[in-house]
Amino acid sequence: MRTPKRLTLGNDKLDHCTTNGWTVVSVTGEVDVCSAPAIREAVARLIDEGHRHLVLDLCQVTFLDSMGLGTIVAITKGLQAHAGSLLLTCADARILKVFKAGGLYPVYAFHDSVDEATRHAPEGSGLAGWPHGHT
Repeated sequence: MRTPKRLTLGNDKLDHCTTNGWTVVSVTGEVDVCSAPAIREAVARLIDEGHRHLVLDLCQVTFLDSMGLGTIVAITKGLQAHAGSLLLTCADARILKVFKAGGLYPVYAFHDSVDEATRHAPEGSGLAGWPHGHT
């Protein structure tokens, strides 16, 4: 069973836990110009602490703007620089539409749930060839 830990982001919280070698970072609510910098900083702290294989759980995200997309790209580059991996969870067509509009849908591996994303332990760097295809 996962034991979530909370990262404080101003008035909001970001949960993370470890499952099958993956650090699952669960984001809730809006990922926009107001919240994206704090999310980026919190995930950068996790990377600095040695977390290299992340699942960014967007299943509870209600809104995502271009600043949110930029944050996800920055997180990806940070993990890539540390030979890490990143998977995204999201089944909401509205959120996926933002990735498609931004041209980023083809370069990420999306999963419908955290259980699906963490089914297999990470192997090596899943971002070695990024952004040319799924991680």
